[in-house]
Amino acid sequence: MHVGQELTIESIRQAAKALQGVTVMTPLQESVYINDLLGARVFFKLENLQRTGSFKLRGAYNRIRQLTPEELKRGVIAASAGNHAQGVALAAGLVGTTSLIYMPEGASLTKIESTRGYGADICLFGETFDDAYHEAERVAQETGRVLIPAFNDPAIIAGQGTIALEMLDERPHLDVLVVPVGGGGLIAGMALAAKEQNCRIKVIGVQTDSVPAFVLSRQEHHVVEAHGGRTIADGIAVKRPGDLTFELVEQYVDDVVTVSEHDISRAILIFLERTKLVVEGAGAVGLAAMLAGKIPLGLGTVGVVVSGGNIDVTLLNRIIEKGLVEEGRQVHLKTTVGDRPGQLARVLRRVAELKANVIRVEHERWNPQLSPAEVAIQMVLETRNVEHVQQLVTKLREDGYDVEILN
Repeated sequence: MHVGQELTIESIRQAAKALQGVTVMTPLQESVYINDLLGARVFFKLENLQRTGSFKLRGAYNRIRQLTPEELKRGVIAASAGNHAQGVALAAGLVGTTSLIYMPEGASLTKIESTRGYGADICLFGETFDDAYHEAERVAQETGRVLIPAFNDPAIIAGQGTIALEMLDERPHLDVLVVPVGGGGLIAGMALAAKEQNCRIKVIGVQTDSVPAFVLSRQEHHVVEAHGGRTIADGIAVKRPGDLTFELVEQYVDDVVTVSEHDISRAILIFLERTKLVVEGAGAVGLAAMLAGKIPLGLGTVGVVVSGGNIDVTLLNRIIEKGLVEEGRQVHLKTTVGDRPGQLARVLRRVAELKANVIRVEHERWNPQLSPAEVAIQMVLETRNVEHVQQLVTKLREDGYDVEILN
């Protein structure tokens, strides 16, 4: 299949054959904890365990494998926040051509280095995916490199649609598919593949509140651009849907919902702590939508695409700390005591009696708001839950400490 041909279930099946030996058959697994939490049976398609850490290799390879010998000599170019970049870089290397990738200046350092590790040349440009894409388009015209779109291309869409084939081959009786939505290539391919096999299956997309491009476009019944803010789901932070993907989503997708940054953070933490899986923001939006009550769970067995696991370690650390604070498992306290021997030890002894564990202590004398006879103490404590935090603060205040929560 070449660009411009009609996208069909047969083209998706051809892509699946081409991907044999290139991609891995990722697990479709359930979690007892999450099933109990949601009161539903949910299967997660773990594309975070795919080569390059996301599903993007599927579409990229399916497109690049069809280049002519002349096109392969010129090389390929792409724009991406990270996952498509890695897919293109690896696919280009597999077929023997070169790749040049434009990425937003704020792209994850992990994704930048991983893309470079697959052999691509990297250029950072603009603040968003769309900025990088427009620059990649310009450079493609100047250099003759073949532009590999992230989503708005029949071969890309066909490659992504192979995920639905795998899921339904393994679990033919899935009633609902929940799919992350950025530019729409993944959900377009999956929805077409799923609906062609089972017209009754429900396909629901999930976007972030920060960049709800498909939600807005569906409301207006034509493609519109979202003017969104920052999001930890950078892999789906696409301002404008593709014309082709929007047409397919309108035809095959039942609904598109949005989730908050808080919902996404909570889902990432649950994946990490309860299933031992590292999942990036875009990959966590399906679980986030279910936790937030955005997906009707009475529809039957649910299949959720965990689209990627390429999350920056520093961001993951911030999400963990924020999640622990929100659950009352960590608290940052400040109090003032007299600047006399034994006062710090007295506070810490009382904290230990109240069954909190000290993670970090800072002892401050030089704050100009303090009198010469005072010292400020800041403590980061490990606690059991929100009730334990409240009990701890109450007891310390009863002991005469003017305690302030700094979270």
